[in-house]
Amino acid sequence: MNVINRRQQHKQEVRRLILDTAREIFVSAGYESFSMRKLAKDIEYSPGSIYLHFKNKEELFETLVEESFERLRQALNRLKNGHPDRDPAETLKKGMRAYVEFGVRNPNDYRFAFLLRPPVLKRPYRVHAAFDAMRFMVGRCVQEKRFRAVDVETTSQALWAAIHGITSLLIQRPTFPWAGKKQVIEQVISNAVDSLTASAGAKAETGEHHEHVSRV
Repeated sequence: MNVINRRQQHKQEVRRLILDTAREIFVSAGYESFSMRKLAKDIEYSPGSIYLHFKNKEELFETLVEESFERLRQALNRLKNGHPDRDPAETLKKGMRAYVEFGVRNPNDYRFAFLLRPPVLKRPYRVHAAFDAMRFMVGRCVQEKRFRAVDVETTSQALWAAIHGITSLLIQRPTFPWAGKKQVIEQVISNAVDSLTASAGAKAETGEHHEHVSRV
């Protein structure tokens, strides 16, 4: 290995050390209490060495967020780009399960993405690719008439709110006496998706018709 390659490897190793240590501090102390000076002390480097890799703690934090959710994005994209003949509603459910399972298995990663984010953002919110993948799957359900004629953006946000809610609760309330975590997750997802299917809409219309007839 020549001198240039050794320097590049050392640079990558230092960057990895910075990221791994910063993750631990962010999780234990929170975003507001995090400081580059504290990070430098923990890794036994000068603050200037850290600024060679990251200009501020916001950039460092955002890098960790992107790392945390890259695996989830890949998992959802595999579903999104899967076999076109598969039922899009079932594909969507699989994607929602993958989202919740990712959060439960990687609670620190999930905290980074949603629970530790700074309260005031200095730039417009950027929708993550993981949400784009879910929105695409919802769009397929509408296009292939597995869903009623619903608004894709509103429906995607509502479904995301449902799975974010159960994921956050499972992470923050692990000792709650859950009636079977898998069963609760499955019911949240099934209730959310099945209520949107075209067959559910037909049943609702039939029920309204019968109610009208009985009143007549």
